[in-house]
Amino acid sequence: MKQSSQQSQGLLLFKLTLQQTFALGTLKVREIIPYQHLTILPQSHPYVIGSTPFRGKTIPIIDMASAVGYRSIQKEEYKKCFIIVTDCQRQLVGFMVRKIDRIMECNWRNIHPAPTAVGRSAYVLGVTEFDNQMVQLIDIEMLLSHIYPTSEDHLHANIDATDRARLREHRILVVDDSSVARRQLSEALEYVNVPFEVCADGSTALDMMLKSTATDNSIDILVSDIEMPGLDGYELAFEVRSHPNIAKSYIILHTSLSSEISVDRAHQVGANEALTKFDAAELIQGMLRGANHIENGTVSPGVSGR
Repeated sequence: MKQSSQQSQGLLLFKLTLQQTFALGTLKVREIIPYQHLTILPQSHPYVIGSTPFRGKTIPIIDMASAVGYRSIQKEEYKKCFIIVTDCQRQLVGFMVRKIDRIMECNWRNIHPAPTAVGRSAYVLGVTEFDNQMVQLIDIEMLLSHIYPTSEDHLHANIDATDRARLREHRILVVDDSSVARRQLSEALEYVNVPFEVCADGSTALDMMLKSTATDNSIDILVSDIEMPGLDGYELAFEVRSHPNIAKSYIILHTSLSSEISVDRAHQVGANEALTKFDAAELIQGMLRGANHIENGTVSPGVSGR
């Protein structure tokens, strides 16, 4: 295992207004392209302003400023704008923004949860500083969930009584900084009537896991997001593997990232699996694999073979 859990991910900085700087983690960004002609999509969501070809596919383009509550980008502004193509939650989507600033290196421990003063911007996951200015990290999952809601088929899984009983024998902790993701995780586990615990950040999760060993009721299965302010999922997995008392937990990194990079990195930090959000059936099957490894004493670092 590597001696460091540091993730080689930066932040892409961009403008939605003239003054405020926003950011996305670079692992979510597939490409940045200048504005190109948009084809109107009939009966599309109001924030979807059209579609455009991208590497052999047609992708929807979302006015991000309008979607998060700021002034819409006007047609006369389009030619000066840029499109950020993201690979997130199993889909390619383009977000039109008014300006691209730069890509900056970032230690995600320096990103802090959004203060209440952020106010109306419910789409902000966290904040950091660059050149003495506040940078707001956009919650892409929440934004996409409002435009493309997850179907019931993906939120609900069916398991038999035997599998349910197996999962109920194991203590499960899920951690995600996105309120949307926590609701989805909760609904998926409540639907199959499996108890679980939930928290919103990696530091709290690590503390819960360490404390659980004192009561001889250790957390067996950890399901964690990857991109989180403070202690991110990669670092959380690395820390779990570094503490002998909790190192035998089964770790599933559950991420909106769709690239193979997330799987490779999960392997490096000692996670057992990396799953792309959101498919309840895949998640439950991952937990059942974890239960099997826990029961057989065969948990080992690395991405599990299917």
